[in-house]
Amino acid sequence: MKKLLLIFLAAAVGGFAFASSGKDSGSKGAAPGSTSTFKVGLVTDVGGVNDQSFNQSAWLGLQRLRDAAGVSVSYIESKDESTYAPNIDTFTDQKTNLIWGVGFMLGEAFEKAGKDYPNQQFAIVDYAYRPEQVPNKNVTGVIFAAQECSFLVGYIAGKMTKTGKIGHINGVASTTMESFAVGYYAGALTANPEVQIMGQYSGSFGDPAAGKNIANQYYADGADIIYSAAGATGNGAIEAAREQNKWAIGVDMDQNYIAPNNVLTSAIKRVDNALYDVSDQARQGTLKGGSTLLYNLKNNGVGYATTGNHIPQDVISQVESIKSQIITGEQKVPATAAELEAQFPGKYNLAPVEN
Repeated sequence: MKKLLLIFLAAAVGGFAFASSGKDSGSKGAAPGSTSTFKVGLVTDVGGVNDQSFNQSAWLGLQRLRDAAGVSVSYIESKDESTYAPNIDTFTDQKTNLIWGVGFMLGEAFEKAGKDYPNQQFAIVDYAYRPEQVPNKNVTGVIFAAQECSFLVGYIAGKMTKTGKIGHINGVASTTMESFAVGYYAGALTANPEVQIMGQYSGSFGDPAAGKNIANQYYADGADIIYSAAGATGNGAIEAAREQNKWAIGVDMDQNYIAPNNVLTSAIKRVDNALYDVSDQARQGTLKGGSTLLYNLKNNGVGYATTGNHIPQDVISQVESIKSQIITGEQKVPATAAELEAQFPGKYNLAPVEN
């Protein structure tokens, strides 16, 4: 991940499944009923469009735009990194007006596509480019202040743990994913300086079994609340929480519906709103290509969920106060391991990501 993303971050259900085309690039989906010639295509990462997390949220945003504006929307699921470029090529061959990538792992593929197809508009979630990387100004980056929503759910965990031990499961190590972990640690330690936090990278966004295994070990070691920021891998942690009647914290979208009695809250990234907003601007011809858009607490781009009424009102009041302080800048939220170390020395136990 490029340094520029850190600068921006510091400064600031499923779809209809259609038959595969038979190509190795992945399975396709499309939303029926669209008649407009404006077409938006979505290339998922390996988690797939039904990951109950940010790929799914992205697809929901496009479905909402389809219903509101009559655009044609479709997706292609990526099987692995080798299919990113072929999936992009498929959409360009179909003369898709705007092609989306979901996740920082597609960053290099979209950078290359922006150069190979100078007249094609692209947009990507969780990636920011330096100007020289997108000389054609045809790739729009959308990033989220994930550390802010993670701070809020970490604060909740710190206040509500009964054992004094909580856990964190992350996906693939990167500066983007580090911001989730760092925010969670900072929030928990702000609420409860004595809390013990278990944390590790799972190495995957699409392995629920791995997420479940890690969560079960955390619970066995005394954790009673676990926050997963690992796409579909985190669904395994939610399953472990349900089976053991412990707490899990969801990510990207409100995941309470997966286990209503065991999902305490969720750190929400409004990926759906970003896909809707940017795609609609492209449809209307007002999108400024090559820019980077930041979604944060101040513009309601991130937040936390209270579905299920599991959080006591006094804790919610504290969280709302902290939220206001983050928006005004009174409460500083670290986005990197180095920034967290400066605030809470010796507390971070994940390997720092090289910038």
